[in-house]
Amino acid sequence: MKLRSLMVAALVLLILAGVLYWSGHHKSSTANVSAAADAAPAILHLSEPDITQLTVARKGSAPVILEKTGSGSWQITAPKQMRADQTNVSGILNTVSSLDSERVVENKAGDLSSFGLSQPSLEIDIGEKNHTTQKLLLGDDTPTGSAVYAMVEGDPRVFTTYSYYKNSLDKGLDDLRDKRLLTADSDKITRIELIRKNMDVTFDRGKDGWQIVKPEPLRADNSQVQQLVSGLTGATMDLNGAHSKDAAALFAAAQPIAIAKVTDDTGTETLEVRESKGQYYAKSSAVEGVYETGSDTGSALDRSEDDFRNHRLFDFDYDEPNRVEVRSGADSWLFTRNGGEWWSAGKQMNADDIESLVSKLRDLSAGSFVSSGFTAPGIEITVTSNEGKRVEIVQIAKAAHECIARRQNEPSLYRLDAGIVDDLTKAAAAIQPAKK
Repeated sequence: MKLRSLMVAALVLLILAGVLYWSGHHKSSTANVSAAADAAPAILHLSEPDITQLTVARKGSAPVILEKTGSGSWQITAPKQMRADQTNVSGILNTVSSLDSERVVENKAGDLSSFGLSQPSLEIDIGEKNHTTQKLLLGDDTPTGSAVYAMVEGDPRVFTTYSYYKNSLDKGLDDLRDKRLLTADSDKITRIELIRKNMDVTFDRGKDGWQIVKPEPLRADNSQVQQLVSGLTGATMDLNGAHSKDAAALFAAAQPIAIAKVTDDTGTETLEVRESKGQYYAKSSAVEGVYETGSDTGSALDRSEDDFRNHRLFDFDYDEPNRVEVRSGADSWLFTRNGGEWWSAGKQMNADDIESLVSKLRDLSAGSFVSSGFTAPGIEITVTSNEGKRVEIVQIAKAAHECIARRQNEPSLYRLDAGIVDDLTKAAAAIQPAKK
């Protein structure tokens, strides 16, 4: 009985020791977390959607005032009205809405000049929709260079915060303005007119992609027109270029490259690009002034009509054909697909042989376009695809070293290499029945 009492007492003592250890450890951890929070409190904690106005004032520069529009986008209202760079503004909003400190330097600073805060290098005024305002002040870098002194007007504390926060806030007018030369939405562009010397081409976007509608209806190469779209919507002003200050005078004397008229659901914008000594200059209806711009913009516009035409003879692309018929003189071959199998004259055909022919038809492309030279067709190829909804017929007239082809009911004439055409007919003739 005595031994049992001793065991119970020992167990109780062990439990009490565990409770005391946990209690002391928990208090210590809580105290550490509390101390860490006190050592590095938030400088600003705001609701980003509630911010409606920003004023960014660099020391020695005119303040840049930005206001949120009814649509939620941001505009620069001073020093003059202009579009804002939404990405850079978003970076500022993200920073000021949740700005953390590294630590508190002084709870009640007396001499702000020792921190560079009596004449801050950067001031950010933040206006919210409830008409409250906050003013963030950023001063000198700390001796280590990894942080910067900061405070909020009305709060006596001086903080240090990380330098990368300052980098995201320290934006001038050129950083905050929208540098796009055209504002059209690339996904909503429906028409482009490209005017060059001896060339005036108009592209329309339909449900099946881009088509040339002027000077005459022609098949367009969607990938090439899309490159033009990217070049136009990606055109920006180079505000730091070597000739940016003289852009207007240099533009006036430069050689015209092209004029592009871009239409989307909001209207039509015009961009004119000129070149002088390898440098490009641009003038846009969407923004006031003349600007230096990148060579990518010039290259996108400096192209001929043929560059935008579809050189391929067939449009079935990577749709699996349902039926292929090749006629060459007195010879003809007809292949039909049933599920994953190809058949001809009641026999299943070798899949690899068929794939070789289909690949050659898919890749059949013109080296150039001609306006005449098509005589009697010696070859006719019919490809049915899209479950019978698309039927394409191509006729080819052979000459000594080249062939001229045309698509049924279309005016364009395509120049083909005679060797490529020979390979195509040989591929059709070489198709064998599948081995059992």
